[in-house]
Amino acid sequence: MWLVMTKEIKELLRDRKTLFFMIALPLLMFPVIFGAVGFFASKAVKEAESKPLTFAVVHAERARGLVAALEEQPLLERLDIPSDVDIRNWVKADNADFVIEIPENYSNDVMQSGQISIKLYFNDAGLNMVERRLNEVLDTIASKNQRAAFAALNVTEQQQQGLLDPIVLEKVNVADQRENWGEKIGGMVPYLVFILCLQGAMIPATDLGAGEKERGTLETLLISPIERHHIVLGKFFAIALAGIMSALVTVGSIAIWGTVLSQGMAIKIVADFMAAISIIDFVLVFLMLIPVVAIFASALLSLSIYARSFKEAQGYMTPLVFVVLVPVILSMLPGVELKGGWAWVPLTNVALAMKELIKGTMDYFQLFAIFGSTAVIAGGLIYFCVFWFNREKVLFR
Repeated sequence: MWLVMTKEIKELLRDRKTLFFMIALPLLMFPVIFGAVGFFASKAVKEAESKPLTFAVVHAERARGLVAALEEQPLLERLDIPSDVDIRNWVKADNADFVIEIPENYSNDVMQSGQISIKLYFNDAGLNMVERRLNEVLDTIASKNQRAAFAALNVTEQQQQGLLDPIVLEKVNVADQRENWGEKIGGMVPYLVFILCLQGAMIPATDLGAGEKERGTLETLLISPIERHHIVLGKFFAIALAGIMSALVTVGSIAIWGTVLSQGMAIKIVADFMAAISIIDFVLVFLMLIPVVAIFASALLSLSIYARSFKEAQGYMTPLVFVVLVPVILSMLPGVELKGGWAWVPLTNVALAMKELIKGTMDYFQLFAIFGSTAVIAGGLIYFCVFWFNREKVLFR
């Protein structure tokens, strides 16, 4: 078994394509992809904030001060709108970026006008920051009118606060920093790691089963004095090791690049969060991957052995990504916790356990049920893989 495993690992290391997808791609491409997405996203926001906008005002005579304040904005240009035009269609035809319609009760005297409702017509399908820019002007005018009304009523500052916010809810969060961050990012860790383990194991699994069929080396391996189940286990451990290494390399790469590229404050927050997680919890998070990778490796090897060709094996394996996503998404739904029956649901229980370990709220007795149920499934799939490998009509179909 170990001889077969060593042989398969050596062959994988000689394959430049496999090394690229397992090591080079996680180390270089994924950080570049994430960095590019962040760069272009921030660039799009900045461009939207600095883009000049055109606007028109219906019944501008009712709010001359507001119109003057909008005209003073450096990135806003006022246009004239025909009196008999349909405003919706006019804006939809890109004649202006937005149009505001001033109501009849508009006034700077809040006591006289009451609440004022200004209609805003704009295309909200894109990133244009129209509402944000308009609110900056409106908030300034509203605050000025509000202070004038309070001054006319001789309302003190304390009374003003009471009128604006009669009741304030003061939150006292009893959760520590680790639990807060764990709740926010704990659900994404298994989502990322599971997909990486599956993707990292796919290429070796395809090559060690269907690939050997195409190359004609499977027959040579079968006539060797090694028992069939030892051959299967050797291939299985090689695939599982590839899956784990691919996930660890990718996560480590993202962590290193994130630390290098982030600001000092972000590094301190991450460092404080990581320091709050005990070594035992880190080890348990890693150990939780072992039965999961065993499930992935045995399922992928079974499909690879069954397939006639490399291409057919890839077609069988692609839907597994969606099969893996469903239980992970279930673990991120509100109300789904590591209690009762969820401790026995495959993959979902592991995802929930990783989240609890990161938060520091793990009930360690639940690990027996999680490891037990996941190990049983992994063992059943390995047995099926051995059974599949012993059938001549499957190996030479």
